[in-house]
Parts: sequence; structure tokens; C-alpha cells
Amino acid sequence: MPTVSKDARPSVPEYIENLVPYPPGKPIEELERELGIKDSIKLASNENPLGPSRKAIKAIEGALRGLHRYPDGSCFYLRERLSSVLGVSPEMIILGNGSNEIIELLVRTFLTGGDEAVMADPSFAVYPLVVQACGGRAVRIPLDGDLRHDLKRMGEAITERTRIVFIANPNNPTGTIVREGELREFLNSIPDNIIVCIDEAYYEYVRSRDFPTTLEYIKEGRSVLLLRTFSKIYGLAGLRIGYGVARADIVEYMNRVRQPFNVNLLAQVAALSALDDRDHVERSRENNIQGLEYLFGEIQGLGYECVPTEANFFLIKVGDGEGVYRALLREGVIVRPMRSYGLGEYIRVTVGLPEENRRFVEAFSRVTARGKGR
Repeated sequence: MPTVSKDARPSVPEYIENLVPYPPGKPIEELERELGIKDSIKLASNENPLGPSRKAIKAIEGALRGLHRYPDGSCFYLRERLSSVLGVSPEMIILGNGSNEIIELLVRTFLTGGDEAVMADPSFAVYPLVVQACGGRAVRIPLDGDLRHDLKRMGEAITERTRIVFIANPNNPTGTIVREGELREFLNSIPDNIIVCIDEAYYEYVRSRDFPTTLEYIKEGRSVLLLRTFSKIYGLAGLRIGYGVARADIVEYMNRVRQPFNVNLLAQVAALSALDDRDHVERSRENNIQGLEYLFGEIQGLGYECVPTEANFFLIKVGDGEGVYRALLREGVIVRPMRSYGLGEYIRVTVGLPEENRRFVEAFSRVTARGKGR
């Protein structure tokens, strides 16, 4: 039997060798064990603190006896229901293992080695990861002075190699939005063959009357892919299910790449029931509105700048983001430091339940009083 060298390594493309993976957070239980704390609260991952709809939970319980069967590979009933809600044909809808998978399907379908995708920086961390993993080039355009997409510069960055433009609206991690007029002007200014992926993961939280009606662009026949998810306001992040809407021809190509049975049975039945629980959505919206009003008032009252947001999270400019993050950890409060996004002066905070928001404010006040902020 031949001897294998200890230094033997598989051959991988350079773009994979240089890929920096998405940094996952530690489980709460592990953080508590390491820091010797108990009853910590997590305000770091933009989850719905109210949890999932009771109707969704009941639907999951009713489906448990069918786990020995493969799920519906076409998500027939969910696509039909979404078709009715959105006013588009089922052929214009694609379901995925979270909207993350649909981002990957888009890139794998329409981008080849050496092609480019234009995106804001910072924005959702998955966009450049997927583009690089497929051998493409992520063209990152810095946000403007208000931490918003600079659509003018993004348009100027488009070349003959550009295949996709990503626009997160509201943007993660900033919570800022692209408005109706400026988005339409941008779409009118770029070649028709470039697919613009408009990621509306936080759509249901938006309050601005100037938010784009993205579905109308699709109905006009534009090369737009709209992404939405059940992970945020619907509270189904643990089941991983999201959807995309685009022209039928775009969806048909993506379905050629999509793996069979990519959306599990429990995710499908839960999403179907969650769509019909409007009371849960409204309670979640109201919790977010009241939480943001309270948090902004308290944090600004302490003399800190909060970035205006249309999502269920917001940025606080604290000076030493890593220092404040670590100090809050010792208080049993988990937030997200922003250094990996190039925003080292900030922390990102997800709106929690009222008692969690109060606990965060109390901990933040103690931490900054000890000189960790600024």
C-alpha cells in the first residue's frame, strides 16, 4: 500500500484557498460556560424575540408523523399560496433553504469564473462569499456618508463582465434603505441583461412610505430577483426557508440548478401556516416599533448616536465596538460587534422583548459609565 505524505493536500482553486468563511457565533450555552454567567440574552442575530406563530407550531406538530416521507420537491402548496398573496404566477416563485440558498442558486446559475457581481460594502456577508466560491469577483462599493447604498457609484462600477447586482433593502448591517425613486432611476440606467437581486429579508418591518414596490419592477418584465424570508418576522429561522420572485424564465433556469427536496417538510407546513397568521405579524411589528422607540430614546439620552433603521436591529456608534461587545458579554448581553464589517466603532443590537431591551439599556449604561464606550 503506498505511503501518503503527511503534507499531502487536496488541490483547490486559488479563489477557494483565499476564501474566508462566514464566522458563526457560539451557542449561548457555551458562552455562558466560558464566562461563568447565567440567563444571558441574545440580541445579536436579528431574530424575532416573539418566536414563531402558534399556528406554525401546530402545523409542525401535525406533520411530525410524516417525517418518513420526502418533502414536496416543488413546494406546490406554498408556491400556490404565495402566488395568491403576491399576485404573481407560481412559475415566478422559487423556494430555498433560507434565502441564502437562493442567493447561491442565482450566482451558480448566472455567473461563471471571472464574472463580476456589484454590491455595497458593508452589506450582507453572504454575497461576496458565494460570488468568490463560484470563481467570480465581488466588486464592493462603499456605503455613502449616511451608511446607505451609493447607487451612483454602483452603476459606474458596472462593466461588460457584470452579471449580478446585489441590493439589500433594508441593508444588513446598517438598517438603512434605498428609496423608490432612486432605485427606479438605477434600474433604468443599467443594461437589461444584468440581474438585480433585491434582498428584502426585513421587508415586513419597514415603515417608510418611500420604500420601493419591488414586485412592480418584476411585473414590468425587468431582470429583478426579489428575495424574502420566513426567518425574520415569521420567526422560523431554525427551519431555514425563504423565497425568491422573478420572471418565469429566470426562475426556470435557477430550478435547473436547485437540488431536489431542498426545502424540508416541516419548513413548508410551518411557512404555509405562518403566512396566514396576520395577528402574529402585527404583534411582531408592534413589538419592534415600540422597542426601537424605547431603545433610541434611552441610548441617545446617554449621548450615543443611533443609525436610523427600517429593520429590527440598529447600529450604535460607541467608539470601541469590540470593547463594548466584550464588556456586555460579561453582563450576560450578547450583541454583534461590527469590526468584521469595517465598522469597528459600532455595535449592532437586535430589538428584543421589552424586558430584554430594558436589561440591555441597564447593561449598556453600566458598561459605558466604566469607560468602555467612546
